[in-house]
Amino acid sequence: MCKVENGKPHFGHFYPIAYDDISKNEFQVVNQFTIIGKSKRIPDLIIFVNGLPLVLFEFKNLFSQDATVEAAYNQVQHYTLDIPQVFEYNALTVVSDGQTTLHGMYSSGLEWFAAWKSTDGREVVNNGFALETLIKGLLVPERLLQYVRYFIFHEPDKGQLIKKGAKYHQFFGIQYALQQTLKSVRPYGDGRIGVVWHTTRSGKSITMAIYTGILRQLPELKNPTIVVQVDRFDLNRQLFDDFVAAKDLVGDVRIANTTDELRSLLSGEGGGVVFSTVQKFNLKDNANGRELEHPVLSTRDNIIVIADECHRTQYGLIQGFANNLRRALPQASFIGFTGTPVDSKDADTEAVFGEIIHTYDIRQATEDKAVVPIYYEPRLAKLHLGNEQLEEEAEEIIGGLEDSDKNKILWAAMEDAAGSAARVEAIAKDMLQHYTNRNASLSGKAMIVCMSRRNCVKLYDALTALEGCPEVAVIMTTNIAKDPIAWNPHVRTKEQMEAIKSRFKDPDDPLKLVIVRDMWLTGFDNPAMHTLYVDKVMSGHNLIQAVNRVATVFRDKPSGLIVDYIGIGDRLRDATNKYTTSGGQGKVAFDIEEAFSLTQEVIVLLQDSLPDGINYSPWLALTGPEKIKMVSQTTNHFVSDDELCKAFMLNEKILSSLAPIIKSHESINELAAVIIYLQHVGAALRKLKNPDRNIRKAATQVKDLIHRSIESEDVVDVFQMAGIERFDISIINDDFLATAKAQKTGNELKLELIRQILNDEIKVLSFKNLAKSRKLKEAVEKILADYHNHFFDSLVAMEKLREVAKQMQEEDQRRNQLGLTDEEEAFYEILANHPNAVQDFDLIKELVQKILVEVKKSAQQPDWYKKDDTKAQLQLAVKKVLRFKVNSELQEILDEVMEQAEARYSKWGDMSVA
Repeated sequence: MCKVENGKPHFGHFYPIAYDDISKNEFQVVNQFTIIGKSKRIPDLIIFVNGLPLVLFEFKNLFSQDATVEAAYNQVQHYTLDIPQVFEYNALTVVSDGQTTLHGMYSSGLEWFAAWKSTDGREVVNNGFALETLIKGLLVPERLLQYVRYFIFHEPDKGQLIKKGAKYHQFFGIQYALQQTLKSVRPYGDGRIGVVWHTTRSGKSITMAIYTGILRQLPELKNPTIVVQVDRFDLNRQLFDDFVAAKDLVGDVRIANTTDELRSLLSGEGGGVVFSTVQKFNLKDNANGRELEHPVLSTRDNIIVIADECHRTQYGLIQGFANNLRRALPQASFIGFTGTPVDSKDADTEAVFGEIIHTYDIRQATEDKAVVPIYYEPRLAKLHLGNEQLEEEAEEIIGGLEDSDKNKILWAAMEDAAGSAARVEAIAKDMLQHYTNRNASLSGKAMIVCMSRRNCVKLYDALTALEGCPEVAVIMTTNIAKDPIAWNPHVRTKEQMEAIKSRFKDPDDPLKLVIVRDMWLTGFDNPAMHTLYVDKVMSGHNLIQAVNRVATVFRDKPSGLIVDYIGIGDRLRDATNKYTTSGGQGKVAFDIEEAFSLTQEVIVLLQDSLPDGINYSPWLALTGPEKIKMVSQTTNHFVSDDELCKAFMLNEKILSSLAPIIKSHESINELAAVIIYLQHVGAALRKLKNPDRNIRKAATQVKDLIHRSIESEDVVDVFQMAGIERFDISIINDDFLATAKAQKTGNELKLELIRQILNDEIKVLSFKNLAKSRKLKEAVEKILADYHNHFFDSLVAMEKLREVAKQMQEEDQRRNQLGLTDEEEAFYEILANHPNAVQDFDLIKELVQKILVEVKKSAQQPDWYKKDDTKAQLQLAVKKVLRFKVNSELQEILDEVMEQAEARYSKWGDMSVA
């Protein structure tokens, strides 16, 4: 600004806001302020500070069903095009429907808008009047100006600047950290500022960056030096990148790449931000030999050390790097930031850094949608140690060794077991199938964690050998002087590693899977990653850090998933218990069984609200028009009652968010029909109530669940899926046939459906009873062949197929009447189909029971049916049972018994052991 004094121009700074004296500012709250740009628009409310429109509100009516925060947000997006000038000064945008109130940056997606849930940072208001909490907690003049001054920044992303702002837990965490800093820094305090415990993936890096930026501007600290100390830079590159991205708050950031650089940077008098690993505080060799102690680099008391994850390398205060750091900076003060505190007797976080300043735990972060919930799914291929005396025998072998050597030996043995060729191949196939199914409905990326670099390469080779495998990369440190030549494809320079990281973080890049051992398990944030496959034993905070890789919010990602191949469930529970002590609450991962149980509860709630007379059990068997008719009947019931409709849509939304999580549950087929039906009703209601809302997402979830239900590797029991009792072919009863006659259309489709259902039943039956299944299959094929040859019309064909279904029912009843078990019936059928050989029922039953004993005895041996000697022994044993008891056809009966035994019991031994 230029002004003239005594005839001479003078230049000075003009500040549009007086941050240090609130009374010098003019605050105006203006309702229905008209703005003319490309179009005339009238935002509901604007807060002006000194004429600058800093906060814009868009409200929707609480009592209108269609008036939602989504609609308010959508309207704001139109404002950005129609009246862009109002956003040139916009600091906050607020959207509210009276019940839900969210704040965010106008340029952000709705998923980044959040509720402000506290007025003091200590008490969280989860179910109050959200708009009032926002006003009292943030929009009072002093806090609003603080927020505008310090808590908003811009970071570059793909050539554009992205505007970001703090959420309530970050704002209050920083405020309390600043208060504690001014009390605790030397010479006023003991230098222990405290610990900020914000759960992993809740924006801790941004919190640290904003805190640092404010420290640099505090006059009390007189241009401080901030040392951001990490334990391994390659694992914490993300933190550095976040600081650099927030340059407009933090300023320039320098890295100490060597010990000499570190000593030089910290020996000066000027302030600034310095990144260093704790290992750079090492002792050097000099002319007199190795240093005995670390030299003092600075005695300034305005040096603040920020320790990231302050429980890894911070406790060597007697000797080691942490001791050297304190010798180098004797008047420095220390603050720790962590998502996973540790308080064991030799590594007490609070004892080193001070008391907990502020806590934001996993429960609250999940409720706030700052992170997505994480689910846990145990899978196959756990390392089964069948030797009960393993520990005792191992101790005899390695009893005299140091603990570190013992651990190396045991780890190497476990690595070898985990990396066996058969096991790696099995895991690779299962992982690819699991990822493909999960990615069908929830597009994203996945990380695989292995025991060792060797196992990483083995799994890479096994995966890439499979058809349909997406692009995979192994991320690991390499040493070309020692590593096998076969590992060379995985050797990367620093620049190449950064390039592969950028590719993996790009949700649209074809690189979908990475395999790691240690790298990227901490300090690496990839929002698009939704699944972590674990084949490495981990525990404590290392495990928590790893599983939280999938907790980052991203678009419509409903949850993260941990898939366990090695049995970390107990360790995860132990880590969770530690993680939730000292005031923190909430589970890190929810067992998939809990999700399935919750799904069942939600389904009951939805079922209770359905109209009387709706029978959705045969949903999967209905034609398109029949489905439309049923959904129409259901929606007519709901649209007449707004409250009932709202409750149904809310519960169906919960159901749809659970569906992708439980889709690999072994009992998913029991719920498939009802879930798909309820999702169709929910989609129809949303289309009626709000046509543009989440239709694509619901359709994707329905498509995925159908895909999962039909494409399962296991034989699909269609009757069970449809909620029909076995052999009660309700879709071809008299009412069904009457409908077919009345409609006189679509009978080809109905016939095909009946054929598929009966063939599926016959397929299920085939391994139990080959004789019966063949007889039924022949009957079905003859009926359909005659139909296609025009011997009778479609209604007659349906009647005849119904007779086959009745026969299945009647034969099932006959077995019960005869007192035969399911297993005995198959062999009974073989003997009964040879009436010339044996006729007496009691004799047949006696023979069947003896045959069954011999079959099961042989089937206890692994792969018995592949071994000629075992099969020969079984055949001889059965022959002895039948000799002198059958009159003829002995060899034919023997052949059929062996065929049935192999069909039903090829996996019997494995199943019984498990």
